[in-house]
Amino acid sequence: MADNKIFWSSQPILPIGNPAASQAKQRDEKKASGFADILAGQQTKVKFSKHANERLRDRQIDLSDQQLAKLDDTVERMAEKGARESLIYMNDMAFLVSVKNRTVITAMDGTSAKENIFTNIDSAAIL
Repeated sequence: MADNKIFWSSQPILPIGNPAASQAKQRDEKKASGFADILAGQQTKVKFSKHANERLRDRQIDLSDQQLAKLDDTVERMAEKGARESLIYMNDMAFLVSVKNRTVITAMDGTSAKENIFTNIDSAAIL
């Protein structure tokens, strides 16, 4: 005669891997991607060199948030086109920018920019 009993193993069925560890891993990945997003956002912001900050102060050039955003956007577009060292002329102000480093090297107002020759640039933007 056949035995009609069902045999249950005494071992519990466990998930593959440690669920607490996988949750911690997912949380760490989210933190890492959040940090990467913040870092990427900071890398797209234009910085000003010490020399450029001195020139802005000496020449009493104040940039509005809108002008800074426009400068950021222009540097981003120039980077997409492969520019390295650029002249950006905006609202009677000239900025020499290292596009690769996203750094304004020097800044001039309109009167300081007149009669100047700009060298070692590979691109220019007039806004």
